[in-house]
Amino acid sequence: MARHLITSALPYINGIKHLGNMVGSMLPADVYSRYLRQRGHEVLYICATDEHGTPAELAAKEQGLPVDEFCAQAHDAQKAVYDGFALAFDYFGRSSSEQNVEITQHFARRLNENGFIEERAIRQVYSPADGRFLPDRYVEGTCPHCGYDKARGDQCENCTRVLDPTDLIDPRSAISGSTDLEVRETKHLFLLQSKLQHEVEEWVSRHEADWPQLASSIARKWLNEGLHDRAITRDLDWGVPVPSDTWPELAAEGKVFYVWFDAPIEYIGATKEWADAARDTDPENRDWKSWWYDVDTDVRYTEFMAKDNVPFHTVMFPATELGVREPWKKVDYVKAFNWLTYYGGKFSTSQRRGVFTDQALDILPADYWRYFLIANAPESDDSSFTWEHFTATVNKDLADTLGNFVNRVLSFSKKRFGDEVPAGGEPGEAEAKLGEEIARLLAEYESQMEALQFRKAAAALRALWSAGNSYLEEKAPWLEIKTDKDGAALTLRTAMNLIHLYAVVSEPFIPATSAAMRQAFALKDDTAAWVTPEAARTLTAVPTGTPFTVPPVLFAKLTDDDLETYKERFGGSPE
Repeated sequence: MARHLITSALPYINGIKHLGNMVGSMLPADVYSRYLRQRGHEVLYICATDEHGTPAELAAKEQGLPVDEFCAQAHDAQKAVYDGFALAFDYFGRSSSEQNVEITQHFARRLNENGFIEERAIRQVYSPADGRFLPDRYVEGTCPHCGYDKARGDQCENCTRVLDPTDLIDPRSAISGSTDLEVRETKHLFLLQSKLQHEVEEWVSRHEADWPQLASSIARKWLNEGLHDRAITRDLDWGVPVPSDTWPELAAEGKVFYVWFDAPIEYIGATKEWADAARDTDPENRDWKSWWYDVDTDVRYTEFMAKDNVPFHTVMFPATELGVREPWKKVDYVKAFNWLTYYGGKFSTSQRRGVFTDQALDILPADYWRYFLIANAPESDDSSFTWEHFTATVNKDLADTLGNFVNRVLSFSKKRFGDEVPAGGEPGEAEAKLGEEIARLLAEYESQMEALQFRKAAAALRALWSAGNSYLEEKAPWLEIKTDKDGAALTLRTAMNLIHLYAVVSEPFIPATSAAMRQAFALKDDTAAWVTPEAARTLTAVPTGTPFTVPPVLFAKLTDDDLETYKERFGGSPE
């Protein structure tokens, strides 16, 4: 049985992430990780904050903090939100870690030894007032295309045009505001991706047929356009330093590696962080290299990311790994997502447009969001978040189909039969029919989860919940009890077994609610990780006489007043 290595795109350190970031990487990776663990697989789910680059320095400057202190605080703030969403990372690291510095520098040295790094002179903006070269984002000015006066030297956020710092009108330093800027020559390291083009093409061709079309088409587009040599260093105070033993001149100038180069390596770095964190307590079971080095057939590696990150993970990072000429594990499956939009427009971290993950948790518990986002994951196309759709989904699927089923079964049984699972008669035709339907739907759910088709998996899970409601409506124990008390008891016992089944198999989607459903039954040694086809057919996991309690309402229905409050707070359309 293969071990499963799972990573999701590293959330950037600058600010709390929005719902689009959550559904485009971390949440589906968590759902899949939870599912695999329940099925008995060995799983390692690794993520980290991406902490280097210009935006981190600028954000720290705005807050008046040293950049390392800013990043430490921001990491903790993000981790608190992800804990609130019940993301079960095995480790959530930091790209500024010593481990990532060590491995990034090792990769750079090896690439250089193999002839894939070249030192080149380029012309770059220099600020005498700041005494430094300015990376693209450190230059601000007026966009020549739309007139936006806060455009950055790499791109105008207003009209999205790609820019060069020299394109800006009235350019100024983002650090000091100085307009006394010069263009000077400086040296940087370039990764010679052009020399690795054919190797990357061969590698992609062996995998792209298995990937979602979104991932494979983006990778192929980049390859068809040709891989270009790219600078992998920047003039920043914060980043992985260029090693002085290999490039003494550049190291003396304070050059650091560009964030796009070191961030993917942090997947490996964070795994070493995970291992080092337990060096004294669990060294044998935390061998980080056993997940990453010379393990091509022993580990299945799945990456989760939104489409903007696909080129880095399907082309650029594989080029880096290939150029190192060491047997580092490369991705087997890239699960790529389109955008989740807010009423058809973009979520915006900088403009605070849309719902952000910390705000979401202030409004409702995580399971409301987890289910909605996965059930509407932007897999085949972009999908739009609207409060109307969210409210309707919560009320129909969570409150009515699942929550109401649990509440009315347990409440009615407690009222009429006491606080233990009733005995009743022997299962009949209705129960046999139900068992076959549950086994079929469970197999469908498993199939879609194995295929990483999350919307279809959510539909299969919803169908499992609906099957219980159909059975209850067919048997109508509130009427049955008037003429056949044993029959009503059988119906309720069967329905309680469905609740336990739902608790087990819904855990990847709604872990807190699943725990509440499972804890409703005082079952001794309830260690079932999953439900077998036979158990789905017989529905006998919760035997007669098992004590139970009625949990609080699992999902509160959202009212029209709630809907209007949310729309007023966050807007009913993008601004």
